[in-house]
Amino acid sequence: MNLIEYIIFGIIQGLTEPLPISSSGHLVLIRNVFNTNLFQDLNFEIVVNFGSFLAILFIFWKDIIKLITGFFGYFLKKKEKDTYKKDFKYCLLILIGSIPVGIAGILLKDKIESILSGPKLLGISFLITSIALFCVRNAKGTKEDKDITYKDAIIIGLLQMVALFPGISRSGTVLVGCLLCGLSRNASLKYTFMLYFPVSVASMGLGAIDLLKSGNLEHILLPYTVGLIASGIVTYFSYQWLSNWVKKGRLWKFSIYCFLLSIFIFIYFR
Repeated sequence: MNLIEYIIFGIIQGLTEPLPISSSGHLVLIRNVFNTNLFQDLNFEIVVNFGSFLAILFIFWKDIIKLITGFFGYFLKKKEKDTYKKDFKYCLLILIGSIPVGIAGILLKDKIESILSGPKLLGISFLITSIALFCVRNAKGTKEDKDITYKDAIIIGLLQMVALFPGISRSGTVLVGCLLCGLSRNASLKYTFMLYFPVSVASMGLGAIDLLKSGNLEHILLPYTVGLIASGIVTYFSYQWLSNWVKKGRLWKFSIYCFLLSIFIFIYFR
């Protein structure tokens, strides 16, 4: 693989990671259409995912610092406990929303991907994503961060499990769950990407061990680095695009894209 191909795949990862159109589904599709082995390199997939992670961390770093401060302040500063109560509760909501997909990922992820990674099944997954996004096109919830309940977190967490299927978007599924639970568009967007961090950290941590064990890092340092940079930069701007469309109630446009993509898959791989 030449350097340009690594950059292209970094761009694809960065573009599709925040958007509700399934980054993993696009990578499987591209691998099948162009018959490339690049994204059978799981180490490179870890690297470009890390690029996306850094970009989203940069976007939400103030929220992350506030939540971490609130979590530990709730325990360590008993006199100011009430001050940190909201942030502590939000941390618990993130934990509760992450547990279902964490358990399912450990037990089922490899089996799901091995059985359901065919292109035709990918078309069904994109169609499911399309229908789900279309169903919440007019959703205008009123719940803000402080109004999210533990029941909401459980429901959204269970829906996030569906995103283990290739072609079903994690961000799309969580956004749909948030909107169905009555969260406002801003609150839905924030909670969606707060749930991104535990899942991403866990998957990257496991993958990083394999990357370090692989050896021969000096030969892949340059292509992996440019892929990471491309992924990070594009992820940042892709998130801004998503944020703008969510706030304006334009998720239906992503629904149309996923529908057309599913039709393409059914025709191309018929």
